[in-house]
Amino acid sequence: MHVLAVISHPNKASFSHAVLKSFVVGVEEAGLSYDIADLYKEGFSPVLSERDLLQFKGVEMPDDILAYQARVEKADALCLIFPTWWYGMPAMMKGWLDRVWSAGWAYDWKHDPEGSLLPPRPCTLLIPTGVSEKMESEWRCVEKLAYLYRQGVLGYCGVDPIEIHFMLDAAEYGQGHDKHLQTALEAGKNILKNQ
Repeated sequence: MHVLAVISHPNKASFSHAVLKSFVVGVEEAGLSYDIADLYKEGFSPVLSERDLLQFKGVEMPDDILAYQARVEKADALCLIFPTWWYGMPAMMKGWLDRVWSAGWAYDWKHDPEGSLLPPRPCTLLIPTGVSEKMESEWRCVEKLAYLYRQGVLGYCGVDPIEIHFMLDAAEYGQGHDKHLQTALEAGKNILKNQ
């Protein structure tokens, strides 16, 4: 069984990269193979181009996108790791979804939420965020983001089941980080157990 982990953070010393390392340890402990798509390290271009939009006319995607799609197809499970910036995902991760999860490959363009073209596969999102527990109890912002990611993005493209872990108070290293790293480790160990 094979896992694709996709990370979006430019700083190798970031907490997001620490989360990735813990997740990979869990995957290794589960005896699974894995591939890491480090979008910054690989120089992924997140900019949706006019050429990319030809997907809606049935034109094959560019070679770089076909290569990422092949990596997704090879995976029995996915893990996306990215911080929350301005209450959303970073442009690099959003661009990866915009370009790689294309019409005619990930979904059928019929405004049909059940129109996925991909077989179901589990996905875990590990999302460090600066939101505190107090802020979340008042604003419910990560709860709303979870709904959008689950229903409006991944669920539309055959991803099931979806586990989302918002790692609160993770903007700076400090208390709580060990708990988050343990969550990432367990997510790696159990990524294929809930399907």
